[in-house]
Amino acid sequence: MIKRFLIALIIMSALIGGLAWFKLVFMPTMIQEFLSSQTPPPATITAEPAKTEDWVERLPAIGTLIALQGVEVASQVAGLVTSIGFESGQDVEKGAKLVQLDISVEQADLASAEAVLKEAEISFKRQADLLTKSVTSEANVDTARVKRDSAVAALDRIKALIGQKTILAPFTGRLGIRQVELGQYISPGLSMVTLQALDPIWVDFPMPEQNVGKLRVGQVVDLTVDAYPGQIFAGTITSLDARVSKETRTLLVRGTLPNPDRTLLPGMFANVAVIAGEPKRLVTVPRTAITYSLYGDSVYVLKRKEDQPTPAKPEDTIYTAERRFIKSGQVRDERVAITSGLVEGEQVVTSGQVKLTNGSLVRVDNSQALVPPATRPLQ
Repeated sequence: MIKRFLIALIIMSALIGGLAWFKLVFMPTMIQEFLSSQTPPPATITAEPAKTEDWVERLPAIGTLIALQGVEVASQVAGLVTSIGFESGQDVEKGAKLVQLDISVEQADLASAEAVLKEAEISFKRQADLLTKSVTSEANVDTARVKRDSAVAALDRIKALIGQKTILAPFTGRLGIRQVELGQYISPGLSMVTLQALDPIWVDFPMPEQNVGKLRVGQVVDLTVDAYPGQIFAGTITSLDARVSKETRTLLVRGTLPNPDRTLLPGMFANVAVIAGEPKRLVTVPRTAITYSLYGDSVYVLKRKEDQPTPAKPEDTIYTAERRFIKSGQVRDERVAITSGLVEGEQVVTSGQVKLTNGSLVRVDNSQALVPPATRPLQ
């Protein structure tokens, strides 16, 4: 009885062991060999050859437009507005009358002061004539002279007060929105309107410390603003700050741009590029060709698969994708300069990289290549 039981146990253990070996060893090995023998179909991608272009180095920056002269027009003295000589948004010349405050009291004081001055001049002249005839003393002449000078000073003071109540444009420019009304009482320092000199106009922008050695007064500056997409405004660098900011490690640079049409306005956000140096021959590729990672920038370079028959159509050619690490440089529009790792004419993958690994087989189909948007989103 025991002998039969042992034989049955051995047979059962062999069956269980064989089944386990089949499930855990034989079957996975067979599946792996089958999969490894299957070659995946070539992935479809888009590609184009790297090309050489002449690029002038452009130093990018973000700037702000500033008026050559800009003030808030205000009165030195209080008064009631009796006349307004401008409209909102009007261009005015230097010295144009903008606002007149009530001067009725000052005009009356002016007439009185003129009469007092006339009397003092007559008295001084009379005393001077009498002195030549030795009829009066020099003390009387001096007293008459002092009274005349005091009358002149009083008259000048009233004229100055009248001048303060006549608000003139301090320079040629464009007025902003009117903030004063006829009959309004104006306190000293209250802003009535802004005045901006718009032609030419300044642009201030910070430049990183490492680029300071490339900057010179007189270099050309290209500028674009969101308000006028596709339009480039040109100017020149007119001044460099005397110090680098220790907080940001940047140098403040000021450029001057002609603005005859008053298109550019103070306060506008501007994308600035300083044209530095001479043109250089650089290998460039589309932006989409570069894969950025923590380990470095890379591209997939295509090599024609050698062991293939001559295809009937060029688009049927099979390539091998080789991942290659490169060093990228300047970025301009939709292209990036490659400083090392790539030569002119090598074909790089421009879309479909997510489907690839090093050594993947690919087929090129540029019929559905990516098209960059007309307007790039703000970064």
